[in-house]
Amino acid sequence: MNAAVADQITAENPLVEGLERLPVHPTTLVIFGATGDLAHRKLLPALYNLAHEGALPERFELVGIARRDLSQEEFRSMARASIERFSRRRPDADVLEVLLGDMRYLSGSFDDDGVYTDVEQTLREFDEKAGRPLDHIFYLSTAPQFFPVIASKLGAAGLNEAGDAETRLVIEKPFGYDLVSARQLNAEVLSVFDESQCFRIDHYLGKETVQNLMALRFANALFEPVWNRNYVDHVEITAAEDIGIEGRAGYYEGAGALRDLVQNHMLQLLSLLTMEPPSSFEANRLRDEKLKVLEAIVPPAVEDVASMAVRAQYGPGVVGGVRVPGYREEEGVAPDSRTETYAALRLHVSNWRWAGVPFYLRTGKRLERKLTEIVVTLKPVPHLALQSSGSVGPQSNQIVLTVQPDEGVSVSIGAKIPGARMRIRPVNMEFRYGTSFVSESPEAYERLILDAMRGDATLFTRNDEIEALWGIIDPMLTAWSDDTTSPIPQYPAGSAGPEEANALLLDCRRWRRL
Repeated sequence: MNAAVADQITAENPLVEGLERLPVHPTTLVIFGATGDLAHRKLLPALYNLAHEGALPERFELVGIARRDLSQEEFRSMARASIERFSRRRPDADVLEVLLGDMRYLSGSFDDDGVYTDVEQTLREFDEKAGRPLDHIFYLSTAPQFFPVIASKLGAAGLNEAGDAETRLVIEKPFGYDLVSARQLNAEVLSVFDESQCFRIDHYLGKETVQNLMALRFANALFEPVWNRNYVDHVEITAAEDIGIEGRAGYYEGAGALRDLVQNHMLQLLSLLTMEPPSSFEANRLRDEKLKVLEAIVPPAVEDVASMAVRAQYGPGVVGGVRVPGYREEEGVAPDSRTETYAALRLHVSNWRWAGVPFYLRTGKRLERKLTEIVVTLKPVPHLALQSSGSVGPQSNQIVLTVQPDEGVSVSIGAKIPGARMRIRPVNMEFRYGTSFVSESPEAYERLILDAMRGDATLFTRNDEIEALWGIIDPMLTAWSDDTTSPIPQYPAGSAGPEEANALLLDCRRWRRL
């Protein structure tokens, strides 16, 4: 589609404005860990959907690397099966054939120099076939212990730069295990690659509702005037899951809820919610403002953790009408495990805008239902003159941003109940992505892979952000690790979480129902 035609369509149909595609430089994408679960469920389906929409560059090459000994055809068959099973749309045979037709697979250990010799040769062949140097993107979809190994080997093979083209490194979470390991990993990666080449991925930031949080705040005069301590009473950020550990005991026993969701996804949501308006929507200006917020969250002293954070584990219960085991009964989990499957905490942002406003974060597995949302509760009206019998009276207005499962925004307001008396109850004004736009929201990985190919780091995490994120939760990790005797609270699977979490709420506040 040329620019003139695109402009004409936009002029005729304002609903498609903003949906036009931005150009992408010809690229070779190399996925380390190409036979793993992430590639299987997310990366390969995302690439197919980008290809289906014509969003990939005209010259796009794909290389998969893993330790499994597979032929080229076996890997293509595996990739085809992954896309057919997990793509958000039914695959088109012609699009699938073009995407997979020249895909390459290289097998070997990630610490084997021979693998990187093969990579270099394959990249050179693609460049020669294209008649021009292609951008190179190395996507580390591997276990975290391989991140520094792969980065170092790429550097030793001279693959950390590509002459006239761009070279970028995309790194999955978890980036580090605590503050010390995150700093060490940053140092190791940045000894080979420049920070501008590093794209640390957090797939939550690719979700449309997360990005719409910035639009809600900065594109609407309705909200920004009340987005401060003068009007906001408190904020809740919830990331609830109804599933258990799904056979991932090996990973989860070493991670826990605090590392798995709070350190990355939830604190990222908090920073976007509370940051100051950036001077422009440019990667480093946006990330500068996020960093200021993260640095304004004063980490608790280790001895104060018990008063501002709660951990718990799910016990046996019923989810979706099915009886499920408790965490300690899951296969691969130690019967005396102290790993938390639920974490709740109270934080404060110590700056001019947010001083005194409590921020409540909670996440857990095997809860009542799957839900990720941000709830901003405004202070109540100062005089309840409209309160009368037969109604709940004026309630605090709430702005609710739902990230999943139903992406959208709702605002609760007080309205009069029809009748002769002045009776008030809350009603909702709602916006849902599924009904407001002509296009289906892309998966988060589609947006982030495309941004990495464009070199747009806006939705990726910078090295100083990573260290600030770990710095906030490090005292909690230390306190919980040091405490080897206190009983871990239990909550029934399928419930709203442990009763102990209610003690975190100040001034008779209550958690919003899941």
